[in-house]
Amino acid sequence: MSFRAINEKYLEPGSQILMVLGIVALCQPWNMPLHTYGVTIILIGLIGFNITSKIPRDEQAGTGHGADQQARNAGAQH
Repeated sequence: MSFRAINEKYLEPGSQILMVLGIVALCQPWNMPLHTYGVTIILIGLIGFNITSKIPRDEQAGTGHGADQQARNAGAQH
């Protein structure tokens, strides 16, 4: 399993879940330390998502553009 596959399957959804858990931690009234670090949890998830969302998926890696770019310019070759 490549790093891109691990990123797509675990890291990117994990950072999204971490952001949601940070919002839940911020909004809950029972545990003060959890409430205190709610914004920090959200920011860690946000930074993680920004990093993991920039890594291209396996089928997009190395092409430089999407597959629809070739379909649009199919008649433009001379």
